[in-house]
Amino acid sequence: MDTTAKLTILENAPLALYTTLGVGGPARFLIKAATEEQVLEGLQFARKAGCPVFVLGGGSNIVVSDSGFPGLVIKIELSGITEEDGPEKISAAAGEEWDGFVRHCVERNLAGIECLSGIPGTVGGTPVQNVGAYGEEVSDVIFRVRVLDRDRCSIEDLSSTNCRFSYRASIFNTVFKDRYVVLRVDFALRPNGEPRITYQDLQRHFDGRTAFPTLREVREAVLRIRELKGMVLQARDPDSRSAGSIFKNPVLSTDNASFVEERARALGLLKQGERIPRFTAPSGQEKLPAAWLVERAGFPRGYRSGRTGISTKHSLALVNCGGATAREILDLMHSVQDRVQTLFGIELQPEPVFVGFETPE
Repeated sequence: MDTTAKLTILENAPLALYTTLGVGGPARFLIKAATEEQVLEGLQFARKAGCPVFVLGGGSNIVVSDSGFPGLVIKIELSGITEEDGPEKISAAAGEEWDGFVRHCVERNLAGIECLSGIPGTVGGTPVQNVGAYGEEVSDVIFRVRVLDRDRCSIEDLSSTNCRFSYRASIFNTVFKDRYVVLRVDFALRPNGEPRITYQDLQRHFDGRTAFPTLREVREAVLRIRELKGMVLQARDPDSRSAGSIFKNPVLSTDNASFVEERARALGLLKQGERIPRFTAPSGQEKLPAAWLVERAGFPRGYRSGRTGISTKHSLALVNCGGATAREILDLMHSVQDRVQTLFGIELQPEPVFVGFETPE
């Protein structure tokens, strides 16, 4: 263990302990950064040591290889929630627990992220993948992201436009992947605003009500729906030992979406009069539910393959059933991808971040 005046550097730190999936080998080095200065010191250490860097938040959306990571892992633990220019402008440090931040905003009657309740991880991870659920995306309310530019060793503020948000993507995981470390996220929420109830599950939950639900009621409904799907982290629930949704919902042209539906009908996978659920996506495209494709490809909820399997509550969550390795998780993921590709001609794209693998998964 190497200790500087401000920074403690752990060696051969087991990364499985820092992930919700619970697989993966050790990091060569690991630091827990509670300040912006410690993040910068960590990067300087890695530069001197000539080793790669991985920035870790809540560990809820990553798969770590069995060999671990051969460089420095910086676990972001920056904390603090502050208001700026009135209650509608609110900022959270990157290490803040995301659901705790959502709860804080709902309690202050600030609308805009209530449908994102129950999502595991930290605030800093939300702009990276433009986290979204139940009709909301963080890009709807983010107006600025404070980052450390690793190329210039400088701290900058990026506007929402500069982040180039799209479906589950931003500059942070595409064109400038590994360049920026998110330090803080600034949100523009709606004081006393109405909750957004556009998602079908939420509409069903509140069906028959005369009074419009409050933000608190919508948050509670989302938590309940996610819990039923095993998508709320709970030690007692083995279905939550996952990396969340393993696949993104495919976005296709209308013609290609229709082709997939025709293919499913020809294969006898649709009942008389049944259609594949299709949702409007940007640029005139349509989004198909990956869960539907996975289940129809022969991987239902509760499917088991050795020490891995599919959640009994959500067909997009691959779970560690106990003692699984990263290789076993990936083998199951590839089996699902291959079958969906064969049946429907769709290459499902993984949603988690893969850490320590020699080639992209």
